[in-house]
Parts: sequence; C-alpha cells; structure tokens
Amino acid sequence: MRPIGVLVMWLGLATVVAGGDWPQILGPARDGHAAADERLADTWPEAGPRVAWSRDVGAGYAGIVVAAERAFLFHRVDDRERVVALDAATGRQLWEEPGHPTAFQPQVGGGDGPLCTPLVAGDRVVVFGAAGVLACLDAATGRRRWTRETHHDFDAPAGYFGAGSAPLVVGRRVIVTVGAAKLEAGLVAFDLESGETGWQAVADAASYSAPVAVDVAGRSHVLAVTRLSCQLVDAADGTVRWRFPFGHRGPTVNAASPVLLAEDRLLVSAAYGIGSVCAAFDERSARPLWEGVESLATQYCTPLLVAGHLYGIDGRDDVPPADFKCLDPRTGRVLWEVRDFGYGTLIAADGQLLVVKTDGEILLVQPDPSAARIVARCRPFGPRLAGALRAPPAIAGGRLYLRDDRRLLCLEVGP
Repeated sequence: MRPIGVLVMWLGLATVVAGGDWPQILGPARDGHAAADERLADTWPEAGPRVAWSRDVGAGYAGIVVAAERAFLFHRVDDRERVVALDAATGRQLWEEPGHPTAFQPQVGGGDGPLCTPLVAGDRVVVFGAAGVLACLDAATGRRRWTRETHHDFDAPAGYFGAGSAPLVVGRRVIVTVGAAKLEAGLVAFDLESGETGWQAVADAASYSAPVAVDVAGRSHVLAVTRLSCQLVDAADGTVRWRFPFGHRGPTVNAASPVLLAEDRLLVSAAYGIGSVCAAFDERSARPLWEGVESLATQYCTPLLVAGHLYGIDGRDDVPPADFKCLDPRTGRVLWEVRDFGYGTLIAADGQLLVVKTDGEILLVQPDPSAARIVARCRPFGPRLAGALRAPPAIAGGRLYLRDDRRLLCLEVGP
C-alpha cells in the first residue's frame, strides 16, 4: 500500500506538483517514487543512456530538484554557497544568485559544500547550507526572500559533516532538523512567507535523515529521526505525540529517512550496529513489530517500498561490504540478497528501480521478490568519476540527473 498520508500532505501545499516533477529529496512524496506519469525505457543501449547535457559543478552532495521544467543546483563555489536555476532539458543557465558566504569545514572527512537537497514549494526554493544557513529564494529570479542562520540563532552544533537533514514544507511551514538540544530546538518550524520562527521542539541533536510528512488522525504531522530518537510531531504547533529511542552515542549517524509502509506502520534504519525498527503507530504511541540488525542496517540509503516489498542496501559506503536486499516488510525476512553489491541509492519509476552506486555504476532493475533482476547497467561518468556519486539522484520528464564532485550529467532514460 502506498503511503496516502504523505501524498495528501505534499499536495496540500499551495502548489501543484506537475507531472514529472522531482521537487524535493526522494521525489514528489518523499518516498523515493517518481511521479505516476513518469516513463522509463525498458532497457538501455550497450553504451548506456544518451547524455543530454552536462556541466561543471562546485562542492557538495546536495541533489538536483526539478519543477516546471527548471532544475535547481545547490553547490559551493569558492567561499559561497550558491543556487543555480537551469533549463531542465538543455542545461542552459537561467539565473545564478550571489549566494551566502561560508567558511564551513567538516569535523570529520567529507567535503565542504552543502549536503541538503533543495526543495521547491510553489514559487519558492528553500535551501539549507552546511553551516545551518536556511534561505528561501524566488524560483523565477533567484532573489532571496529571507535568510536564517539557524546554528547561530539556536546555538546548535555543526555536527560531524555539517547540517545534512533536508528541510520539509508542510502547509506554510518550513520544518528543519536544527539540532539545538539545549534549547529544545531539535526541530524548528519557520514561516514559509517570512522566515519567522513558528515553533521549536525536541531536546535532541540533529541527524542526517530528512523528515517526512504524514496525516495522522486528521492532522498534519512530521515523522522525524533525530540524533538519538524517532518522533511524531504535530506540524501546526510542534507538540510531540510520541517518541522512541533510535541510534547510539559515539561515532554513529542516522541518515536514512523514515519509510511509511502503510498509513499506520513505519520503518527506520541505520548502520553502525543500530539496525532497523518496524513499528505500528497512531497519534498516541508507536509499538515495535520487529527490529534488529540482521534484516537491514543501512547507512544512508532510504529503502523503497515497491508493490508490497522493501528494497534497500544493507551496510555502509565507507566500510564494505554492502548487500542489495529485498525484504518482506511485515516480518523483516530477507527474500533475496546480492552480496558485496556495493553502496548507493535507489529511486523507483514506471514500475522499475534505478540504482545509483557510489562507484559510478547505474543499474536498471526489475523489482521482483523472487530474484534480483538486473536489466541493464552503465557507467555514464566513465573512468573520469570525480569522488563518488553520493548526491541523491533525481528523475523528471524522462531525464535522470546525477552529479559527482565535479560534474552534473543529465541522462535520457525515457522511452
């Protein structure tokens, strides 16, 4: 069953998601699925899909978003984090805003560019930089409507790699995992129009997991994984309905987004010995149904629910091996696995899966609970892959958008 509540919440914004748009991380409904009218080719030429266009990019792991035939890139060039609007079909630059100055450097490894994929809500583009700078821009011109320096305003720590939880828009609020535990501002809601603080809640540090919206008992809520917990929060006033521990202290990361398996069932997963929790929930409580590290413990790849089965990558990008798996979400039983598959991210479109591996390989997979059915594969960056493909991919209008540390490619993957 598809998570109807998430679709209702997204469509409840003062915007309409056009067919083929990919306006935020994990797609229109933040579940990894493309728009219903998205179409893919059944297979690829031996050399792989045609590259429609490419361009150089600056630092960062922020993915591309696409809305109304415009693609938005968020990256760091020299000492500024900038947003660029491109023609989605040709790559022609439409505008580039002056950006916000940054001197950010990560505490541990990684890069110095933004991590959070932008979000398009109506005529606005919302971005969240590595140093916690939240900004709302005019999608047509790039003009900044407002800016908030959240780490400064709420005395929040920078985190291992900087701010990395992509913002969420619910109604007229921008909800951000700020991570200011001392001020009980783990989650903060900002007014989409003005940038003013609406509410703050949760005494927990930030994670790298993007929150999702869900309708529970007729009210808009946010399902969020922070540094050490998972919680359901009322989107209107920040009331915490329930929470349960999730995560470990020490050098660990919660980075995959929560997955709605049904309107009253969720899955959260993390690596580092944390594993997964599948829980039934309502507006009052959450009750674990199964949990542990044996079925799935994914570092940052959000699992996808496709035709009643769960597909994901078990393991870590930085510490192999990582295995590609299909699970029964009701029990956590592994139906099949491809061992030592390598790490990456998944998106679903037109009844198929696209797997974007960090080593540069792209796979077209036919979902099947009985076996791993790889239809086609290619390496569009060739031997010149710069760094790794860690930025979340996007698909819109038959085009797949990928970026490594230096280049953005647009691939023609439609019929």
